[in-house]
Formats: sequence, structure tokens, C-alpha cells
Amino acid sequence: MKISIINGPNLNLLGKREPEVYGNLTFEEYFTTLQIKFPAIEFSYFQSNIEGQLIDKIQEFGFSFDGIILNAGAYTHTSIGIGDAVKAITTPVIEVHISNTFSREEFRHQSYISGNAKGVVLGFGLKSYELAVHSFL
Repeated sequence: MKISIINGPNLNLLGKREPEVYGNLTFEEYFTTLQIKFPAIEFSYFQSNIEGQLIDKIQEFGFSFDGIILNAGAYTHTSIGIGDAVKAITTPVIEVHISNTFSREEFRHQSYISGNAKGVVLGFGLKSYELAVHSFL
């Protein structure tokens, strides 16, 4: 099984950015724990702060992988293009958020991805990614 994790803007700052919201681990540290916990899964990981690069990766993996776990960060609430990319592919996508976006600012309550995703996991910290992996098993 091949699963790609695609993270959007500012997620490269995990472990430094607002640790009270996002925790103390970098995503690379957490990614290693996922690989150990699910040794039968071939994971790939990509992070970018650039919207077009995220769309390119969704399209690249969107017809050959078994699943995509997508945390588009703030682009979740602004990018029709990312939502359209998720709609255009055949690989199922789970939208993930570390925080509970519905307990935050109102603009974070809107998602251009959710309607085209297989499911949404939010509010469980980094464990949200693990829950998303389970949805593919």
C-alpha cells in the first residue's frame, strides 16, 4: 500500500509554531513514528508553502497511490484550485487538520477540500494523521 502525506503552508514550522496548538514535534519526527507504526505501508511525504506545488503533487500521486492524506493548512479555506485537484483525481483523499478548525476563527470553518474528500479528520493533534491512515486499512 502506498500513501502520500501532503502538507501545506507553515507545517514546516511544526515543533516551533504555536506549540500549545500544534505540539512540540517536527513533522519529520512524527513521520518516522508513522513509518515504524505501519511498516507495511510505503509512505511518501511532501510539504510546500506554494499552492501550485501542492496541486502538482496531488495530480502526480492522484492516479497511482492508494491514498493521500492532505493537510492543506490555510489553503483549505482559500484554494478552489486545491479543491478542484482533489475532485479531479481517482486516489481517495483524507483531509486532515491538527487543530479543531471549528473551535478557531470563523474563516477556518470553510473548506474547499471537504466536499471532494473521502473523509475529514481534525482536532486530534498529530494523531489525526494516524487516524487517517487507519481509514485506508
